[in-house]
Amino acid sequence: MEFKHEPVMLEECITGLNIKKDGIYVDGTLGGAGHSKEILKRLSNKGKLIGIDRDEEALKAARENLKEFTNVIYVHDNHDNIKQILNNLGIDRVDGILLDLGVSSYQLDERNRGFSYLGENELDMRMDKSQKLTAKEVVNTYKEEDLANIIYQYGEERFSRKIAKNICEYRKERKINTTKELVEIIEKSIPKKFQNDGHPAKRTFQAIRIEVNNEIKPLYETVKNCIECLNPEGRLCIITFHSLEDRVVKNAYIDASGKCICPKDLPYCVCGAKSLGEIITRKPIIAKEEEIIRNSRSKSAKLRIFKRR
Repeated sequence: MEFKHEPVMLEECITGLNIKKDGIYVDGTLGGAGHSKEILKRLSNKGKLIGIDRDEEALKAARENLKEFTNVIYVHDNHDNIKQILNNLGIDRVDGILLDLGVSSYQLDERNRGFSYLGENELDMRMDKSQKLTAKEVVNTYKEEDLANIIYQYGEERFSRKIAKNICEYRKERKINTTKELVEIIEKSIPKKFQNDGHPAKRTFQAIRIEVNNEIKPLYETVKNCIECLNPEGRLCIITFHSLEDRVVKNAYIDASGKCICPKDLPYCVCGAKSLGEIITRKPIIAKEEEIIRNSRSKSAKLRIFKRR
């Protein structure tokens, strides 16, 4: 399948990165390389782009999309390991980092990856197909309480306990192997009158995907590590697609900017808050109406930008 992916808020990201032609930039979620291609167009031969992705199919597609450029380093890894990745490349600091979080359009469209609640496909949901944990294992082996907590916390699903209970009841009889089986369980768990806000399985699938790929737990540290890897005046641009991600990014930015946590009645700061830079976007940037019409994926997107001191 061809890797088609329209980069979300492309113009806003490029502007936010404030690209230096001889700089070093990181696309930590390379995907189809839509953002990366625009970054590379603005770099000289002295400039460099490091493209990171945990999906080997994405890296393969990116190599094809960027074949005209010679100043690209491709890395099969997770952006959570940004410090180690740069250390392995002998690079101390970079001038900009872009993270476009969440699942890509390709991964959703490639039904056999099991990300989509449409159709009937194997329960997988791995962004990195070399890892062991799959959605099938989560659904069939996790305890009912753990499943309920994951669906509630990561999916913000009000019927999480009912869904988890019905999953566990179903798997007593047979293993849940396909996305269709899981969708049917979810649909039976949510009263019809509450199934008018998008597809009823959307939140649960999101939650299981986040658990499989460990998308939330390391995110705060990843944001802080990215900031620490920036040169002075370097920029970090992060696009999020749901409130959980956005909340973590927002809080990490606030803490990195040196938010004092001392009681207000103290005459001076004693908490030792240290500022690593400033938040460029006090409010997140959202996609323009014409982009939302053209690319529905951008509807929930929020872009936050941080500048290193």
